[in-house]
Amino acid sequence: MDTSFTGQADYTLDAKNRLTVPARYRGALEGGLVLAKDIEPCVAIWPTAGYDDFRRAALQDVHPMSQRGRKIMTFLSANSTPAGLDSAGRVPLQPFLLDHGRLHSRDVTVVGAGDHLQIWNREAWTAYNDQLAADIFDISAAFDTPASA
Repeated sequence: MDTSFTGQADYTLDAKNRLTVPARYRGALEGGLVLAKDIEPCVAIWPTAGYDDFRRAALQDVHPMSQRGRKIMTFLSANSTPAGLDSAGRVPLQPFLLDHGRLHSRDVTVVGAGDHLQIWNREAWTAYNDQLAADIFDISAAFDTPASA
């Protein structure tokens, strides 16, 4: 089964601040999921194993006793929560996640980010995606520069 998270679609959170996860992604999340603040002002939905891999990668070369390591671990741990889909494929978003993603209007865009999903405020996603499209040429041009030896 292809578990990559691609595409984007507009949704509306229900009155209890639950997101109905798009049906095509539910199979990848049936084993459990983690909701987390993302680096951008959005909420990430990770398969549990994927979030564990992400945390390990974020701390790979960072000593756990260093200030940097402690801050990364605290951010990733304190700003995430395990969850599961209910029988209707919904997942509730806690207030701290709603605040981080500015999701109080309840109009959201669910965005595939490769190994996880992102939930964006619809207007914020449009602005971010427009900027991303404007930046991608310069980002890709960096691949034309040979790596220094």
